[in-house]
Amino acid sequence: MDILHLVDRLETLISKGWRIPFTSNVVIQEEAILDIIDQIRIAIPDEVKQARRLGAERERLIEQAQQEAERIISQAQEQINALIDQHEVVRQAEQKAQNLLNEANRSAEIIRADADAYVIEVLSDLEEELLKLITTVRNGIHKLERSASHRKVETARVAESESEASKPAGT
Repeated sequence: MDILHLVDRLETLISKGWRIPFTSNVVIQEEAILDIIDQIRIAIPDEVKQARRLGAERERLIEQAQQEAERIISQAQEQINALIDQHEVVRQAEQKAQNLLNEANRSAEIIRADADAYVIEVLSDLEEELLKLITTVRNGIHKLERSASHRKVETARVAESESEASKPAGT
């Protein structure tokens, strides 16, 4: 399941909670919130697995580029061997082989650079999503902590008021 979808569900549960009159506190369904948090814990490893798959895909692309470069180099070498008996042709063949080799190396570098850029982009997006998720979770925790703190202060005030009211006059 998508992490952002789970965060949206978490946010929806909090927004649909029952407001306590005259406070900013909200009563929420603990079981539903904990269920979503468990699903988030399950989804995060999936995101990490996806990043690993992308790394493996990058390695496959690099390997493929290397094989293509080796194939091109092999072809160039075969062409050099076929033309070795003719001096002028040999010189031209060596030049062509060098050009093919340079082109193969440039192609391999371009493929590697593209693969690296793709993996960096995907990992950056994943990092951004994870940071948003962490921020949302932290904000939720802070809000719940503030709510709990406000409830404690309010409970203490009510208890103090009741204690004052129950004292006999003049004491």
